[in-house]
Amino acid sequence: MSARNPSPEAATAPHRAGFACFVGRPNAGKSTLTNALVGTKVAITSNRPQTTRHTVRGIVHRPDAQLVLVDTPGLHKPRTLLGERLNDVVRATWAEVDVIGFCVPADQKLGPGDKYIAKELAEVRKTPKVAIVTKTDLVDSKQLAEQLIALDQLGRELGIEWAEIIPVSAVGDKQVSLLADLLVPLLPESPPLYPEGDLTDEPEQVMVAELIREAALEGVRDELPHSIAVMVEEMIPREGRPEGKPLLDIHANIYIERPSQKGIVIGPKGARLKEVGTKSRRHIEALLGTPVFLDLHVKVAKDWQRDPKQLRKLGF
Repeated sequence: MSARNPSPEAATAPHRAGFACFVGRPNAGKSTLTNALVGTKVAITSNRPQTTRHTVRGIVHRPDAQLVLVDTPGLHKPRTLLGERLNDVVRATWAEVDVIGFCVPADQKLGPGDKYIAKELAEVRKTPKVAIVTKTDLVDSKQLAEQLIALDQLGRELGIEWAEIIPVSAVGDKQVSLLADLLVPLLPESPPLYPEGDLTDEPEQVMVAELIREAALEGVRDELPHSIAVMVEEMIPREGRPEGKPLLDIHANIYIERPSQKGIVIGPKGARLKEVGTKSRRHIEALLGTPVFLDLHVKVAKDWQRDPKQLRKLGF
């Protein structure tokens, strides 16, 4: 059957639309995979674990389907109030989606963290589950085969029947579109849930804050990542600009937990903060499609991860 003359079945196949979420321990490649499927930078990616704090939805538009990806924080054994709240967000998300993708990196043997999550997944009875081996570009075929077998065995042990087990490399763009092909049939029949062209339903301010936070995390080697939060105070078009030359003023605060961390984020003579501004501004302008003036300030919110009032203020 040639591509020009689709089969009658294909022509009458019902449109499907629904929600999928990727779960896995921190740094299992969930955000990178979301970005690869959507084809643009939607979820923030960092090689430091636990950078995703918001449920970012990436939207994959296809002629036959609309796949809405919900990117949850990594599930982990919580040590702080923030940790507990993040875990609650994960479980609430699992209960509401149409399909769950369980992500395990190819280059690391299944560990206690993976098993902890899989056990929790086994409790979610009705939702179909797909096992995804990520980062396959980092291993040889023998190591990959071992990981696929290990996942299959883990499913059997816990009574999880994987709808599919698939290896992917988001970085090498291997099998990413095949993954979408496998997820779509697991979605309910439905008209599109979002307008064509929408890539995410996150408020723009949240995405801008995430892009700033991603830039602020880069190159910070110690335990700072969990101590950084970003709040966009306002986004307003600059007044009196000539027509066709708009400028958006964005004022944002980077919050850390202790005064001693301030110097790390700002850097010698403000060099790091300047770099954070330059890097994030590029991504923000690409996201919003307009030139941006970015005004960044670093502030201390003492021990915000453990303080319910501060957590609320920072949007958690």
